[in-house]
Amino acid sequence: MNILEYAMDVDKEVSEIIDLCKSLGINKVHESDLLTDEEITILDNELDSLKENTNPDYELDEELEEKVSNLVNSIDIDLDSGTKKPEKLKKQESNKQVNNQTSNMKAKYLKGKKEIYKHRDKLMTNKEENDVIVYTEGMTVGTLAEKLGVAPSEIVKKIFNLGVMATINQEINYDVCEMIVIDYDKKLKKEEQRDVSNFEEYEIVDREEDLELRPPVITIMGHVDHGKTTLLDTIRKTNVASGEAGGITQAIGAYQVDVNGKKITFIDTPGHEAFTEMRSRGASVTDIVILIVAANDGVMPQTKEAIDHAKAAGVPIVVAVNKIDLPDANVDRVLTELTENGLVPEKFGGDVVTCNISAKKGTGVNELLETLLLISEMRELKANPNRYATGTVLEARSDNKVGSIVSLLVQSGTLRLGDPVVIGNNYGKVRSMKDDKGNNITYAKPSTPVEITGITELPLAGDKFMAFETEKEARSVSEQRKLRSHSKDTNRAGMSLDDLYAMVRDGAKEINVVLKTDVKGSEEAVKNSLAKINIDDVRVNVIRSGVGTITESDVKLASASQAIIIGFNVRPNTKTSDLAKESDVEIRLYDIIYKVVEDMEDAIKGMLDPVFEEKVLGTAEVRQIFKYSKIGNIAGCHVTSGTIKNGADARIIRDGIVIYTSKIASLQREKDQVKEVNSGYDCGLTIADYQDIREGDIVEVFTKVEVK
Repeated sequence: MNILEYAMDVDKEVSEIIDLCKSLGINKVHESDLLTDEEITILDNELDSLKENTNPDYELDEELEEKVSNLVNSIDIDLDSGTKKPEKLKKQESNKQVNNQTSNMKAKYLKGKKEIYKHRDKLMTNKEENDVIVYTEGMTVGTLAEKLGVAPSEIVKKIFNLGVMATINQEINYDVCEMIVIDYDKKLKKEEQRDVSNFEEYEIVDREEDLELRPPVITIMGHVDHGKTTLLDTIRKTNVASGEAGGITQAIGAYQVDVNGKKITFIDTPGHEAFTEMRSRGASVTDIVILIVAANDGVMPQTKEAIDHAKAAGVPIVVAVNKIDLPDANVDRVLTELTENGLVPEKFGGDVVTCNISAKKGTGVNELLETLLLISEMRELKANPNRYATGTVLEARSDNKVGSIVSLLVQSGTLRLGDPVVIGNNYGKVRSMKDDKGNNITYAKPSTPVEITGITELPLAGDKFMAFETEKEARSVSEQRKLRSHSKDTNRAGMSLDDLYAMVRDGAKEINVVLKTDVKGSEEAVKNSLAKINIDDVRVNVIRSGVGTITESDVKLASASQAIIIGFNVRPNTKTSDLAKESDVEIRLYDIIYKVVEDMEDAIKGMLDPVFEEKVLGTAEVRQIFKYSKIGNIAGCHVTSGTIKNGADARIIRDGIVIYTSKIASLQREKDQVKEVNSGYDCGLTIADYQDIREGDIVEVFTKVEVK
């Protein structure tokens, strides 16, 4: 900071600070001259010393002084003359009061920022424990002695007793250093070299005493029209101070409410897909999920999907059974259906908390909020506010007047006005910051949603952000991240069978799988076979299973959970296959159960060596059936992709499920027999040994190619 900012910070005149600098030998003569951290520390110590020597008889109550000043300024009568104050004087005093408040706010902000920057060397690394000595490359005898707090000669003597001759400036290796440290009842650990540009890939561990309780972050999910929006509106209206509700902005994508003097943060996502999209980008922002289920409808398809996504995220689920005021409400049926889908309520002896509510009337909503607070207290959700801020992007939009507007959730540290930040691969400086009610604020602590401006480009929802000390450092980190993203995809979340062995080798004990089959019997059989796999305590965890074709929702869940998709007698459509490729999610298709188990076991053992890989040559849609007594049914088709080849292997797919696998017996284009028909043309074909072909069926032609 400069002289002026420092003077405001310590509540002194600029001239006083310049005089103090001269007396301490610090060459500063103008209010815009910048002070180094070392000079600030010297000035702080000198001012503290002067304050101690003054020994005032009393300390002025600043808050009381401000109240008295405001009261005097609000009186229209001049206390000295007894006459009414002129309007001009009243306006001058009002402006002076506003300026004073602005100065006080800026001073508080600078003081907090200076406090963080005093300890910037400790903000990016784990703090050193008393009984641990950190070994750095090129450590000398003298450096080790200093860390241990002993004389260098003592260390030289100990090294000599180990049979090594050493001087005070000689480097010592890790093994020798470790033996000496043990003598002093301490432990040695190597210095952690962290790449700051990879800030989303590591977790900074804080000391317990540095952590403070933070508000829980809640996401509400459920089926369409089951009352999510109504519940959010009810919570807002009943738990936001009067007069503030109108100022709440929907654009921020999150908001905070006060419940019994404690805050709760709600993330307002469109549904489980947005929740999963953020998870697939490595953003774990939710502490608790509220699953809302209508008491008159029960568990619906989207409810089941929400359950899968919440369970895969590994966060507690609280079920809100809504619309209990309706005449056809059946709470017991809902609880039974939840049990059938793997969520066993406490009423049935399980561990899932349920609350009966009417979001429309407000019944049970306060009890639901108190339950959320109780769960968060039991989980002891904490964060360290005294470090550089890190967190996640919730939403981003562009404005013609101010540029990029980004909604962030601060998850650790404190984000301050003016902080340089890196978001995704872009950087900027926090030019303005608003809370969820649209108020301008100067800082935001953990679990606080804010809206900021000043970022160069629009980031994506789920991108991580981090604040830095200087704009130069932020720019450097941004450039490193852009270079890395060109060479590899840093957000790759997918998984393949070839990756499994590496995961197991790195200590993974569960392999996630999404399973889709043609019929219920196959689902149970494959699921049970996978459950029996146990190699070196590594197990297969089926996070979702179901009957029917593989969908885009399955791919998104697999991407977010680093899972493999296994299809048994089912096929994905082209759109789903393309999404899987983009997400680096592997879809493995089988028609024999033992082959599924064999491949999984080989992958876990690191022995997977596929010899053949299936390649789809083309697909055709059956548009019309022609019946001939001598030949049988001829399928009139339109080739939708690739090439259909006569004599090639083919499968009939109906509603995403494989009905039959055989060969193309004959292929005709108009009246001529042909060897192949390309995409965009019509053709007639027959399937060997199969007559039950129908309009709407898909004929998929494939071959098997050898893979090295």
